[in-house]
Amino acid sequence: MKCGIVVFPGSNCDHDCYHILKHVLQLDTQWIWHKDETLDTFDFIVLPGGFSYGDYLRPGAIARFSPIMKSVIDFANRGGRVLGICNGFQILVESGLLPGVLMDNEGQRFICKNLTLRVDNNNTPFTSQCAPGAVLKIPINHGQGRYFADEETLKQLEGNGQIIFRYCDEEGKTPETANPNGSIDHIAGVANANKNVMGMMPHPERCADPLWPEVDGQTIFNSLIQSSLAHS
Repeated sequence: MKCGIVVFPGSNCDHDCYHILKHVLQLDTQWIWHKDETLDTFDFIVLPGGFSYGDYLRPGAIARFSPIMKSVIDFANRGGRVLGICNGFQILVESGLLPGVLMDNEGQRFICKNLTLRVDNNNTPFTSQCAPGAVLKIPINHGQGRYFADEETLKQLEGNGQIIFRYCDEEGKTPETANPNGSIDHIAGVANANKNVMGMMPHPERCADPLWPEVDGQTIFNSLIQSSLAHS
């Protein structure tokens, strides 16, 4: 199995993803430079977190025009699996692969903390190894993670099962105190209509090494691996 990690100027979670995929999960993992214009045959692609192009204009707005993104969009439109984490989520939204927008956190504060999120759809390539309604412990680290979509888009997302993760408390409930950034409907991750592209603000690569106390992030990567094996 072969997976690719796209590296933009300012990416800073690319090595974390590489470590988990290459050394922990023992996958053939390759770097994809932002100036590349073609992709090899990959089973899935990861857009990692960081501050691509310094987050100038707004996060992901410049990275969307990197040469590699045309190939990533083509890959996704052919059914290829693409996971965007934090800044990667922002890039997917800016590129039009995912609906909605990501705005400044409520309160205008950067947030870095461990929290819990609920799996609202486990029938996707990214969550197939999760139990329905599972509560995962996964950290966040962002300043512009407040997800927003208009009412009609929210209805479509809900109806199509595209809302994959919601911020919640340890019991899986969604009081306002469990919403760290003011995201509408507590949304922490969404997928496209075909469920082959997903973006999430929490960082699964930061809780996937068995040397660490929390490894819930492994369920997302293992879901990708199992679904890719079944798809091949």
